[in-house]
Amino acid sequence: MNIVDFNMIIKDFSLSAVAAGIKYADRLDLGLIYSRTPVVAAGVFTTNQIKAAPVVLSSERLKQGRCQAVLINSGNANACTGEAGMVAARKASRMAAEALGIDEELVLVSSTGVIGLPLDMAAFERSMSGLVENLSPDHFDQVAEAIMTTDTVKKTVAASVEIGGKVVNFMAMAKGSGMIMPNMATMLAFVLTDAQISAPELKRALKNSVSRTFNRITVDGDTSTNDMVLVMASGAAGNPWIEDEEHEDYRSFEDTLELLLKDLALKVVEDGEGATKCITIRVCGARENEEAEQVARTVANSNLVKTAFFGEDANWGRIIAAMGRSGVRFNPDHVDIAFGDALLVKNGVTLGSEAERRATEVLKQRFFTVIIDLKDGTGCEEVYTCDFSIDYVKINADYRS
Repeated sequence: MNIVDFNMIIKDFSLSAVAAGIKYADRLDLGLIYSRTPVVAAGVFTTNQIKAAPVVLSSERLKQGRCQAVLINSGNANACTGEAGMVAARKASRMAAEALGIDEELVLVSSTGVIGLPLDMAAFERSMSGLVENLSPDHFDQVAEAIMTTDTVKKTVAASVEIGGKVVNFMAMAKGSGMIMPNMATMLAFVLTDAQISAPELKRALKNSVSRTFNRITVDGDTSTNDMVLVMASGAAGNPWIEDEEHEDYRSFEDTLELLLKDLALKVVEDGEGATKCITIRVCGARENEEAEQVARTVANSNLVKTAFFGEDANWGRIIAAMGRSGVRFNPDHVDIAFGDALLVKNGVTLGSEAERRATEVLKQRFFTVIIDLKDGTGCEEVYTCDFSIDYVKINADYRS
């Protein structure tokens, strides 16, 4: 895969964003992704049992394996809004379909923002014609900005890869900063590609890639009601059809998709609400990969560990205590813990003040890795997290204001 200049476009796709005033005035908050013809599409969605209306509607429509447009708003999640929320989601998709002159069943909807408030349909009505008129292949950045909530930066990536003798292009965006511990998806993410791939293989590649990327990040341990990742594939690259998961073309596609999603996932962690550090928790030596992930996730979600990271305190006792409540059995007398290349704990015992001094120096970096060796097997996995700062509390104490 080659990361490419972001000025590229994906043939057949146009995008647009406007300031509809859904929550704030004069801020891009309504976006549209459109293909001139229906495309192959796949999505993964939150497994939170509380699902927003757009999640319910879009997941049902995606069963057909194709779509033509995605309407996205920020400022209001349209979640926990009862039957009125479903009516609003359907009405918004109908307005977009009529303005575009396409089948309503080919329009997906996505929302992010405050939970529990009714969606202001007047904002959609007064903005739809301008949204459609503004469509352009060059407006990817506009939509990436329109989907932001507490994000401090836009999160985008573009790449190309040769598949079957043809250059296949990808562009992807994501939003997310808080309420981040995805389960089958993440906040919001949208991927456009000109690859020619069947719906079952696209869905399989997306699900596999999400499991190793967005499902490995945590900011605060909370899974949203609105999480979704969507991929739209136009087929314009003209590569041989990808229809066999055992074929090298499929592997090239999935590998590229996974690298893109990992890049976005790490951008989300780095931009975690109030975050000052981006940390990889790597657990090896577990009996199974699943157990390694379980230990890593428990450490990554520990508030005490995350606040120690913020304070640049090499408090390994908090780490091993979190490991001990992970539900995974291991021998604490065998555990090694290192901060980057600074080994601090050997066989469950501290190596002393000089080792702690070197570990503390690692904690002063913005990016670092905590390496845990259980010495109990070959299982090895990573989870990505950030620290907890005072600003996280401030941001979430008045989120609705």
